[in-house]
Amino acid sequence: MSWKGFFEGIQSFFEEVAFAPFEALRSMELSSWWGANVMSWLFLLIGFVAFIYWMRELKAINERGEEDRSQTSHSYLG
Repeated sequence: MSWKGFFEGIQSFFEEVAFAPFEALRSMELSSWWGANVMSWLFLLIGFVAFIYWMRELKAINERGEEDRSQTSHSYLG
């Protein structure tokens, strides 16, 4: 097996297997705006849920007082 064959195998995998769902979405693009943007909505939803989770964790840490808020908490600040 040569390096060329190795890289052609990677190309074949991604073109025919890994990106198959995106090809299906691209074929749906002209028929429905919602269908064409389903991945964008999915990523937006994941980001929103992660943001809410992170804000709740920060609030819980703040309420427990675990964070050192003094000005010299880091050596480069003092």
